[in-house]
Amino acid sequence: MGIGGSIFLIALGAILAFAVEADMGWLNLSVVGWVLMLAGVAGLLTTLYFWNSRRRVVAAPVREERVVAADRVVPVQDDRVVQEYREVRRPGPPA
Repeated sequence: MGIGGSIFLIALGAILAFAVEADMGWLNLSVVGWVLMLAGVAGLLTTLYFWNSRRRVVAAPVREERVVAADRVVPVQDDRVVQEYREVRRPGPPA
């Protein structure tokens, strides 16, 4: 649900529970407000729990020494040097 959705449910529930005094007959808006506030608090706690578990520090593995093979910078074909050219086009001014 996320933090924003949880805070929205808490705020909407508080408005319905404490600020609205309407008689709907079969629907008690105060109870609906309390249910929305509880759902918002549960969503907020769940979101914070998952955020907290995601931020745990994991010990980094021991670094291994890397061996780098010596590659030729320019490819060679039949004792000829083949050069590679790259053309990079940058976007021009807006039209």
